[in-house]
Amino acid sequence: MSSQPDLEPEASAGPGPVTHATARRVVLDAGGRAPLLPQARTAFLEALDQGWADPRRLHAEGRRARMLLDGAREAIAAAVGARTEEVDLAPSHTAALHATVRSVVRGRRRTGTQVVVGAVERAAVLNAADFAGDRVTVGVDRDGRVDPREYADAVRRPGVALAALQHANGEVGTLQPVDDAHVAARAAGVPLLVDAGASLGHVDVGGSWDVLAADAGDWGGPGGLGVLVTRSGVRRSPDWPEDEDRWFPGGVSVPTALAAAVALQAAGSTRSVDDAARRRLVDLVRSRVAADVPDVEVVGHPVDRLPHVVTFSCLYVEGESLLAALDARGFAVGSGSACTSSALEPSHVLAAMGALTHGNVRLALPRGTQEQDVERFLAELPGIVAGVREAWGVGGL
Repeated sequence: MSSQPDLEPEASAGPGPVTHATARRVVLDAGGRAPLLPQARTAFLEALDQGWADPRRLHAEGRRARMLLDGAREAIAAAVGARTEEVDLAPSHTAALHATVRSVVRGRRRTGTQVVVGAVERAAVLNAADFAGDRVTVGVDRDGRVDPREYADAVRRPGVALAALQHANGEVGTLQPVDDAHVAARAAGVPLLVDAGASLGHVDVGGSWDVLAADAGDWGGPGGLGVLVTRSGVRRSPDWPEDEDRWFPGGVSVPTALAAAVALQAAGSTRSVDDAARRRLVDLVRSRVAADVPDVEVVGHPVDRLPHVVTFSCLYVEGESLLAALDARGFAVGSGSACTSSALEPSHVLAAMGALTHGNVRLALPRGTQEQDVERFLAELPGIVAGVREAWGVGGL
């Protein structure tokens, strides 16, 4: 659910200060870490009893754990249209992305070391590309989308080992032209890594990819599990010490894997309903924020986007202060890059788009978000922004 039970009377909608103790909490930040779905919680608790053993052991308990782990991989494979043997489970989404870039570049080192990326890729992909090879960055338009022709031109260059393109940007919600990118990559004989960390479980990610990475925490599974699916024929070579678990040494938690698979199935079963409900709320936020908050920029494609993500930036506002003010009024929201916001640095995504980077607020609506909670946020937001501006001495600008 998007909000916690009422422990205190609901706070006034006025602009005055409200403390954490009196504000009714409304969670509007599920990007990367969504509330655990009830089905996943049940599966996790049951697997603690049934799947506690090391799945590499040959005794009955180990075999039972292995059966649960293989079942999780099979369910995830079915959800993305892959074979079970193509699915690897990683200790995190970041680990999956790092391992992919490093191992594919090493496996194709005779071809070259260039990694083609979009300018708004997740920092994990950009950093891994710099570490493993020579990064070639394709710019984006004002909506945060790469130009398919420019991307195809970059992929066709000699010496390209890997192309990477996110399915959708988790910070602004814009969908990328992955179908066109895959056609271009295939024609050039280059594998395409699609980062579906913000998409899987929310929208159909399709089959236009050679390697797919995803994040269980984003679709309502437990945090601490990444998914990596590699089509047969993609050459990979690890650059780390040999281990029984070749791609992710040490393996993963069986209860976590099972809960993640159950959560993905649950998310898929209600996806169309969730899509319609959250897309309507995002449309409401986009229109009301633009109309009610002075000097604000709503970013991301208005139509070709994720159903639950919306981002806007407020001029004359310092982002940390705005988030603190919203938090004090009971609203949990994100800001800046979905993967680097804790650093409180300007978002590389917004900068690449040429968008305003000051006073950024990102909403990623959890499933079940109530319209009344969004309405309350929209009613209080103008006063909160005005209060922060006044505190910074720019209220009259």
